[in-house]
Amino acid sequence: MFSITKNGKPLSKKLYNWDEKTKTLSTDEESLVLDFSGINGVTFSTGRNCTFSTGSNCTFKTSLYCTFSTGPDCTFYTGLYCNFNTGSNCTFKTGWNCTFNTGSNCTFDTGWGCNFNTDSNCTFNTGPYCTFKTGLNCTFSTGRNCTFKTGLNCTFDTGSYCTFNTGSNCTFKTGKECVIVRHDVFEVITLDKDENHIRLSGNRILGYKNLIDKHTITIDGKEIKLSDESYKNLKKSLG
Repeated sequence: MFSITKNGKPLSKKLYNWDEKTKTLSTDEESLVLDFSGINGVTFSTGRNCTFSTGSNCTFKTSLYCTFSTGPDCTFYTGLYCNFNTGSNCTFKTGWNCTFNTGSNCTFDTGWGCNFNTDSNCTFNTGPYCTFKTGLNCTFSTGRNCTFKTGLNCTFDTGSYCTFNTGSNCTFKTGKECVIVRHDVFEVITLDKDENHIRLSGNRILGYKNLIDKHTITIDGKEIKLSDESYKNLKKSLG
């Protein structure tokens, strides 16, 4: 069985709807503690500032300031300022200032100011001012002013003023004034161009490959290749 309390007291059954067949709980109440530990496949729709403890394969549609402790295979649609401690294979679509402590194979679509502590094989699509601590094989699409601490084989597509602490074989597509710190060879790389696209060398090998050697434009149906510098000058002259 489960329990739903508010201010330390059981919530009246008149204030929530529980469908046993579909395992669906819905309520407009806020500041609830929902203990569904060991119960899988539950769908929740609640107000804000709720705390959830559940099994796996659950779906949450909540407001802001919620805290989740769940098993794997869960899906979250939440507001901002939420905290997640979950298993693997979870999907998050949240507001800003959320904190994640998850397993592997997770997908994040979040606002800004989020903190991530994840296992491997995660995908991030976030706003700015985020902090990442992840495993390997992760993909990032973010805004600017982000800080990353990751393993190897990661891909970053970010704005400017980001800091990366990574391993080898990572690919970066960034704006200006980003810094990469290679912890496997203690190399510091500063990306100061307006547009940067590089791939780091392999494990314990210094250096990187510039992936923006040429730009291709089409004029009157004919493709013309420009160097990075020529492309920027053309772009600047066109305003």
